[in-house]
Amino acid sequence: MQDYKQQYEIWCQKADEATKAELLAIKNDETEIKERFYKELAFGTAGLRGILGAGTNRMNMYTVRRATQGLAVYILQKGDDSAKRGVAIAYDCRHFSKEFAWAAGSVLAANGIRVWIYDSLQPTPALSFAVRHLKAAAGIMITASHNPANYNGYKVYGEDGAQLNVEASSLVLSFINQTDLFTGVLTMDTDESEKAGLITVIGEDVLGPYIEAVKACVQNPALVKEAGGDLKIVYTPFHGAGFKPVMRVLSESGFTSVYPVESQTVPDPDFSTVKSPNPENPEGFYLAEKLAKEKNADIIIGTDPDSDRIGVLCRTESGFKVLNGNQTGVLLMDYILSQKTDLSPEDYVVSTIVSTNMVSNIAKAYEVKLYQVYTGFKYIAGIIKDHEENPDGGSYLFGFEESYGYLPGTYARDKDAVSAALLVCEMAAFYKREGKTLADAVALLQEKYGYFLEQTDSVYMEGIDGMERMKKLLATVSQQPFHKLGDAECVAFRNYKESVRYDYKTGEKSPLPLKPDNVLYFELDKGGFFILRPSGTEPKIKLYFSVVGESREDAEAKLLQLQKAATESLMQ
Repeated sequence: MQDYKQQYEIWCQKADEATKAELLAIKNDETEIKERFYKELAFGTAGLRGILGAGTNRMNMYTVRRATQGLAVYILQKGDDSAKRGVAIAYDCRHFSKEFAWAAGSVLAANGIRVWIYDSLQPTPALSFAVRHLKAAAGIMITASHNPANYNGYKVYGEDGAQLNVEASSLVLSFINQTDLFTGVLTMDTDESEKAGLITVIGEDVLGPYIEAVKACVQNPALVKEAGGDLKIVYTPFHGAGFKPVMRVLSESGFTSVYPVESQTVPDPDFSTVKSPNPENPEGFYLAEKLAKEKNADIIIGTDPDSDRIGVLCRTESGFKVLNGNQTGVLLMDYILSQKTDLSPEDYVVSTIVSTNMVSNIAKAYEVKLYQVYTGFKYIAGIIKDHEENPDGGSYLFGFEESYGYLPGTYARDKDAVSAALLVCEMAAFYKREGKTLADAVALLQEKYGYFLEQTDSVYMEGIDGMERMKKLLATVSQQPFHKLGDAECVAFRNYKESVRYDYKTGEKSPLPLKPDNVLYFELDKGGFFILRPSGTEPKIKLYFSVVGESREDAEAKLLQLQKAATESLMQ
């Protein structure tokens, strides 16, 4: 790539007038110019994601169109059938989401590729469903998920409805790299595209079947019909795409006492009522908690802007308790398995290596298979696909990530907060009928399966040298792995980058079943773990802590000690 100053000058010469004006406004800001042009916005397995603005390292019309041209070449190389099957496109509430969606559609149409685009903002899982329902060759979702308001993103999906795998993403990236940003992209007027039959607007014809597929995830329809109206639910979509579909599936399924946080139901790209539209952050639920107290609600649910992740709070005697992603995941997993009357040893559930190890105990108790994969729902989707291509008689029952992502069915191949909202409410109604809250249900699982407790922290490494500092830290730990963290003994070290597990007690080295990835995993005595993993979408290293205690209090003490010891060791 050319020097960032040369790139800046090229953009000032070749870009449209509005973009030129934006760039000329920073002509005396060397740092800002460098940040915008020192690299190209990375296209990885999560597609594109970045700050909005002019520049090669920003989300804008030029980077979106160029990425789409690369995708178009990828599709065309697969043959005429793929071009005819086309690409499904959806978008959320963010700044320029709709504009980017239609810009992508115009590039695909100019390349002779059929386009299906939703007529309004929709959740990410509705896009995944649309790819499968329409038998499209690929899909594009314009979203930055739960990132701050000044971000947007561009996710690419394969024909199975899952995000592109590493091999396909690498191919698309190679075609993107061969495309000149200003001269190599084909475009076509959208009106002409529609007249030519290359762009078709979709709505209820696709959304309706998606809603029906979500409603079919209910485990006990009779229970919902009898007890659904008694459960009081407060819901916030955090200004995003979840409002209409979540309210619709709850209402049509029998939950009639649903109270939305009105000020957060309006799509707002600035997310003006919250610091962060991330359901992992409890402070974002302050308006929901206020409404829940007024309505004497049983639970609060909140979906992120593209409605693929959900946060849950439940009423207790001392106020509303936040359930973390692992707790919601094991609750849903146990509830779904408990409602099945015909489980087979070949039936299976899927989780990730960074999620709670309680899943192992639950799977053993119900005598079903458990697969643990890397973080990223495409890996969970990959297990489903493998079983479809190599059937063994087993059925997919549930999959989840600790980062608040859940999928109870195979109608989509990405996490779905719409179906998760429905099942969380069904589960809450089930426990309420027994005189219990979801917090009580968590305690019951801990008593039965062990006092597992997890926490996820992040170490941000912003700026131009952030990635280098991340690489250096991970390299140091892999070369000098921990053997003890505070009072916690490390019994084994899994270096997933080298696909090797080192057993500290026996000295044995054994291969790991997953493909190499940049994850360092320390197995702790009694079933806990400490994991380091660089984020695939943000400049940060994620730290995962898990402990198993003799009681809740013991687990809490062990977790605090582990966090302190690990953080001090990393900062040395």
